[in-house]
Amino acid sequence: MDTVINKNEGSDLQGKMDYVAVKNASMTLRSINHKLRQQILKLLDENKRMKVTDIYVKLRLEQSVASQHLAILRLANIVSTERMGKEIYYSLNSVRIEQLAAFVKKLTSE
Repeated sequence: MDTVINKNEGSDLQGKMDYVAVKNASMTLRSINHKLRQQILKLLDENKRMKVTDIYVKLRLEQSVASQHLAILRLANIVSTERMGKEIYYSLNSVRIEQLAAFVKKLTSE
């Protein structure tokens, strides 16, 4: 997770916000702030690894809708993909989710 404050010692920017990091953090948080994407994450958490077909059937979605939401989660690095032949399997990126949880905890505790 990117830092939000630039703490380069001796820099004129010391203590100022890193707007690129803030934008990246905002985009990541926005990626999980959607009811359908939260359902996808819950489904992946319960099943560990799933094909897009299994996800859209289970959630009763159109394939294109599931793929669009998975693409958003993939861009935010919240889910990982693994190709096996013609199939692509999705799973949670637990390292990224732990980083995100720690980041949110830090934001809310200060």
